[in-house]
Amino acid sequence: MAKLSLVHKVLTQEKAVAFTFDDGPHPLYTKQILDIFRSNNGKATFFMIGQEINAFEDIATEVHLAGHEIANHTYSHPDMTKLTVDEARAELQQADERIRKLTGKPVLNFRPPFFGVNDDILLLAAEFGYHSIGAVNGEAKDWEQPGVDFILDHTRPTIENGSIFLFHDGYGERSQTIKAVQVLVEELAAEGYRFLTVSELLGLANPQL
Repeated sequence: MAKLSLVHKVLTQEKAVAFTFDDGPHPLYTKQILDIFRSNNGKATFFMIGQEINAFEDIATEVHLAGHEIANHTYSHPDMTKLTVDEARAELQQADERIRKLTGKPVLNFRPPFFGVNDDILLLAAEFGYHSIGAVNGEAKDWEQPGVDFILDHTRPTIENGSIFLFHDGYGERSQTIKAVQVLVEELAAEGYRFLTVSELLGLANPQL
């Protein structure tokens, strides 16, 4: 059952992490991310916006066929805490249906835009059977394009077994993100980390830790 809090990391003894990407798909940056993970034999999770799937369905299909996870980032990217419960439910439902139509699979995870959650939104996500996913490296603020070094300096200290990292592949210029992710993936691969989807990482959770 989905827990009523944002999941920022998974307690596990395994050397595994999850890279996640919000706001896509995007015809340039999403494909570059696919190339990075293909080269390193890894998988990622893409928290897609329903409207962006409509705009770039071929890219979303490519993500799915490459074995990555597609998760719910709402249909139109509102701050869910400023909506009525019915409006918020419609945002999740529309995106859920769009993703299911594309993948033929249930949607398992949700990330609220702007990390905007309250008890009502967490309960609503749980109704859908979702885990609500946060991240350990929010201070990297890659969405603000703060510079590759800034993104790296604010992500590296958060690296540990079970970390979930947040980056963006849609809604704007994302070349800094791509460069930072390339560096991080190469560094972590050299250290023996595996790159899993969020669902795969959650499956490694060890409650004894």
